[in-house]
Amino acid sequence: METQSSEVKVTEINNETGTITTIQASQPQDELAKYGEMVSNFLASLPEYLGTIFNKYKQPLTVVGLIVGAIVTLKVVLAILDALNDIPLVAPTFELIGIGYSAWFVYRYLLKSSTRKELTTEIATLKTQVVGKGNS
Repeated sequence: METQSSEVKVTEINNETGTITTIQASQPQDELAKYGEMVSNFLASLPEYLGTIFNKYKQPLTVVGLIVGAIVTLKVVLAILDALNDIPLVAPTFELIGIGYSAWFVYRYLLKSSTRKELTTEIATLKTQVVGKGNS
């Protein structure tokens, strides 16, 4: 059985000088080296290219990153809460804590007129701090 070689032999005859030249070229290795050099050049220039893109689009990329980070954080928090909800007695305990806090809030701020005014003042102060001074 005969095996085929990946090398290419080219014979060149020069009539003037009477010399015969045989050239052996290995095409797959030459092409592989050429592609390897192209990939190497691309990888070498990649950090500079990415730095240029980041500097040009810094603010939009930061906003997109924050949005993606917020979505990932929300998914993780919801997964943790879902896992806690599957544990027996944790969900009823959270419900009792919520009912207790609601009862305290009603007793502390909503039963008396003076405490309702205090709550209204606190809400107005918080609104001013968050929104700023306005015509409200």
